[in-house]
Amino acid sequence: MRQSKIFIPTLKEAPTDAVAESHKLMFRGGYVRQVTAGVYAYLPLGFRVLNKVEKIMEEEMEKIGVPEMEMPELLPATLWEESGRWQKYGPEMFQLKDRHGRQSLLGPTHEETFTEIVAKNLKSYKQMPIALYQIQTKFRDENRPRFGLLRSREFIMLDAYSFAATSQQLDEQFDDEKKAFEAIFSRCGVEVTPVIADSGTMGGKNSMEFQAPAAIGEDTIATNEAGTYSANLEMAQSIDTFKQDPEQVAELEEVATPGQETIADLAEFLKVPETKIVKSVLYIINEKEHVLVLIRGDKQINEVKLTHLLDANSVRVATDEELKEITGVGKGSVGPVEANWADKIIADDTVKDLTNVIVGANKDGFQFKNANLNRDFKVEEFSDLRVANEGEPDPVDHLPLKFTTSIEVGHIFKLGTYYTDKMGASFLDQNGKAQPVIMGSYGIGVTRVLSAVIEQHLTERGISWPKEIAPYDLHIVQMKMKDDDQTKLAESLEQKYSADYDVLYDDRNERAGVKFADADLIGAPLRITIGKKASDGIIEVKRPTDEKSIELNVSELDDFVNKELG
Repeated sequence: MRQSKIFIPTLKEAPTDAVAESHKLMFRGGYVRQVTAGVYAYLPLGFRVLNKVEKIMEEEMEKIGVPEMEMPELLPATLWEESGRWQKYGPEMFQLKDRHGRQSLLGPTHEETFTEIVAKNLKSYKQMPIALYQIQTKFRDENRPRFGLLRSREFIMLDAYSFAATSQQLDEQFDDEKKAFEAIFSRCGVEVTPVIADSGTMGGKNSMEFQAPAAIGEDTIATNEAGTYSANLEMAQSIDTFKQDPEQVAELEEVATPGQETIADLAEFLKVPETKIVKSVLYIINEKEHVLVLIRGDKQINEVKLTHLLDANSVRVATDEELKEITGVGKGSVGPVEANWADKIIADDTVKDLTNVIVGANKDGFQFKNANLNRDFKVEEFSDLRVANEGEPDPVDHLPLKFTTSIEVGHIFKLGTYYTDKMGASFLDQNGKAQPVIMGSYGIGVTRVLSAVIEQHLTERGISWPKEIAPYDLHIVQMKMKDDDQTKLAESLEQKYSADYDVLYDDRNERAGVKFADADLIGAPLRITIGKKASDGIIEVKRPTDEKSIELNVSELDDFVNKELG
């Protein structure tokens, strides 16, 4: 391809609102342009990379016997009402009505549609296991689209769905998809860490994310140095090493603590460590149930873990007004002693073995000292409800947890019968008994992969694309277009290597500085510069990560190219 014929609108400076390096470079390199907030056009360079990523995905899905298909992007609301996600998914859903007033949505994901069309047509165990996938545009009305393709309103996604008659079949499908995803990321040049994850609005109880470590990542993952434990911070567990010194159980005592609303303020006021205080937080569950959650004062409540424990659709802290109305007291004074207004009292495991703690007295401006579990207050259920902290021992090998920022590029779920139960998708088993189809869901953010690759393959001047997804394998840069020797050599190399590689030939009448700056942004694995020594058969070669070019005789070029590009 001649560079004079391709649309690559490079920029010297990135847009002022671009924060992520991948966002800056995709703009500066002419890969994308924004149409509106969170919506992008993929220009020729970006489109080439996307096509190569999608080709890798198609090949790896073919290897595990999963065929491609395509579902509509415009979906009826009735399917999502049937699954219960119409109410649960939230404001990120793009909703619209047709001229007849029928409610629809633009698909953010397709579990309901695959359940309706595929799972409901699987009538016998003999038809399973089976899996299908699509690569398609999805839509989510992000409140604050940012970081370029990392958080956008319209994006491209691979989503696959598996259908099984038994849990064993689902496990095998899950493992196949995991291996295929790992192969896809490896071939795309993305370093990923598979981590335990939260299923969120997708449903099911078992899921795994593929996280790509990156400085701009919106997620945080917790790992240990041995690589034997990894989890998203939302799901990470740790061992609590605090042990309270033995104490004699003391009498309950009410103390005045005027104006002390936070744990830090209270600890300073009473001259005690935060580990001596039990924090009480009132949550509104599913907008109707009042649950008091207790946790040691030096820890924070993990609301994802709380949601899972309660199997709740919605979990939120009571507002100051609700707190006053329900408990009769304001912030900082709520506690578990005689908390008859609570439908349930649950606690983090850190509360279980404490003695003589400080808790709210359910009286404005007062606390109880020497409160003790089972004597002064009861707890219905204990669980791990805390946010893990960096440096705490992991639950597997008891090694210190290390936190890393990362980009979620893939997520796989064991949905089980979450959708098929609700939507009536059943089959007849070997005994002729009706059973719900068992499902899995597997997704990769195709456009996110582009961002993750760039974040992990930055150079001082641009991008160093991995070989399999680079927009061009070879970039031939001619210095002077009016030099006949240079033109002859450049055209002969273009013709020669185009048979086996994607070749971009810079035939523009531009200054050398402009050509080299653009070449850095294009980031081909190998640049061949045709300059003043062309008449002597001498060229220069350079990788994006090299500090300087290397001079070679043209006769040596074949071996060098084959070694570099395989």
